Amino acid sequence: MSYERFESTGTPAWQTRLALYWQLVRGDRPIGWLLLLWPTWWGLWLAAEGVPPLWTLFVFSAGVWLTRSAGCVINDYADRWLDPHVERTKGRPLATGAVRGREALMVFAALMLVAFVLVLTLNRLTVMLSFVGILLAASYPYLKRYTYLPQVYLGLAFGWGIPMAFAAVTGEVPALAWLLYIANILWATAYDTWYAMVDREDDLKQGAKSTAILFGDMDLAAQGLLYALTFAALALVGQRAGLGGAYWAGWAVALGLVAWEFRITRRREREACFRAFLHNHWVGLAVFAGIALDYGLREAL
Repeated sequence: MSYERFESTGTPAWQTRLALYWQLVRGDRPIGWLLLLWPTWWGLWLAAEGVPPLWTLFVFSAGVWLTRSAGCVINDYADRWLDPHVERTKGRPLATGAVRGREALMVFAALMLVAFVLVLTLNRLTVMLSFVGILLAASYPYLKRYTYLPQVYLGLAFGWGIPMAFAAVTGEVPALAWLLYIANILWATAYDTWYAMVDREDDLKQGAKSTAILFGDMDLAAQGLLYALTFAALALVGQRAGLGGAYWAGWAVALGLVAWEFRITRRREREACFRAFLHNHWVGLAVFAGIALDYGLREAL
């Protein structure tokens, strides 16, 4: 609902602000939270070799929502110059002026503060790693002005919960954690490239950069390579972790879901590319289901 519609319906001012802040943090669009949640849960379940400690699970799950919301705020703050000129983003609260830049920074700071307080209940290594996560989340939005690889940086930021998860559960970050982190970087680069393909024409007009622009006419081939590397890395994760048939079934389902994405995007239509981006939630869920089911079956036997 736009700011003008809130005014026309006589909504109290405080409700209007809360509704605008909810839009600012994408509370009505959970896809980003889910794309961040699944790899974090991959890491937690692999580190614990099953269900992780409940408090750790709560801290990371809540932290995913808080940091994703904060990331949306700082992204919109950094893109104030771009969003009013992009069809998909011109109605966002900062783009329309309904929320001021100073307000957005205060919301960002509040969200990150709550997330950090939660992390302080975990061990020292996890707390130290959280500072890197804060840096990644705060700096990512500015990359599209200076590099064609903001999608890769998104993968670095979105996957940082993986080494943190291993640190929280085991007190260390083993090679398996970094392998899983690499898999997530590749996956996030791929699914965010679908997203970038939606905005490619608008980004070109405004001078923004993305992997979709970098890949050009080779975008689908590049996507194929990124997904192939993602699944190769996930296969190595399964092998190194000694996972069984349930994991490989989830891996195969995820691969089939990605194949469907290529089927619908073969003409590069905006709507199809956006659907492919959203569809990656199911890819992440399939991989997680394979991990969780594999460990669950071991405990049951």
